[in-house]
Amino acid sequence: DDGGRTALRRSEIGFVYQFHHLLPEFSALENVMMPQLIRGQPREIAKARAGELLAFLGLGARVDHRPSELSGGEQQRVAVARAVAKRPEVLLCDEPTGALDSATGVKVLEALADVNRSLGTTTIIITHNASIAVMADRVIRFADGRIASVETNANRRPASEVRW
Repeated sequence: DDGGRTALRRSEIGFVYQFHHLLPEFSALENVMMPQLIRGQPREIAKARAGELLAFLGLGARVDHRPSELSGGEQQRVAVARAVAKRPEVLLCDEPTGALDSATGVKVLEALADVNRSLGTTTIIITHNASIAVMADRVIRFADGRIASVETNANRRPASEVRW
């Protein structure tokens, strides 16, 4: 039912969109705290977790900055931290580098890879950029709304080696 789907999304799935969708009136720290507070996490625990995640993603010195004071890549890394703050089982990323230049996109892809390795979160990246697929363990291609192919990527490369 609708309530069950909402509960599942709230507890088990994190979302990173092409555009960060950060709340402009809140700091980076507050934006990352928000999903935890919605889930009922005590404020101090949510604040500590948000600070840890932002530091992990290289934003420890930017926690008090509002989105308008951050670069595009920093905003997207805040969005990644927000998405994983509740420790989801699955992280869904819809064109997470689509609005970024290539150097900034690499930083965001590296952040997603770090989250995947460190937290064990299953990460699904939807992209039209074939060069990003070389980073994936598995690539599923769709055509006309159907699965066209499934490939295991034996040539997995780190984000820093991706050619745009």
